[in-house]
Amino acid sequence: MNADQKIKVESIVLKKLIGHLQNRTDVQNIDLMNLSGFCRNCLSRWYAEAAEETGFKIDKEQAREIIYGMPHSVWKKKYQTDTDEDQKNKFKKSIAQEH
Repeated sequence: MNADQKIKVESIVLKKLIGHLQNRTDVQNIDLMNLSGFCRNCLSRWYAEAAEETGFKIDKEQAREIIYGMPHSVWKKKYQTDTDEDQKNKFKKSIAQEH
């Protein structure tokens, strides 16, 4: 696989990941963080950083809208749930492992 082919494959994979996360609104960001160490907001940040590296400027909210498939504020109102104590404790442990 040459470099151009690799970029095309990676682009398709990213599109599928974004689409999957947009469809799985039942999965909360804290659950993603607890299991994988990243969430939709991380992906949004990486998206904005990659855009900047290639000469495009998009702000945090624009990147989030791309990843969430809607304005972040709308997603939060429609799908975000309150975190329970178990989720909070797992998150604390997860963060502690990173440092």
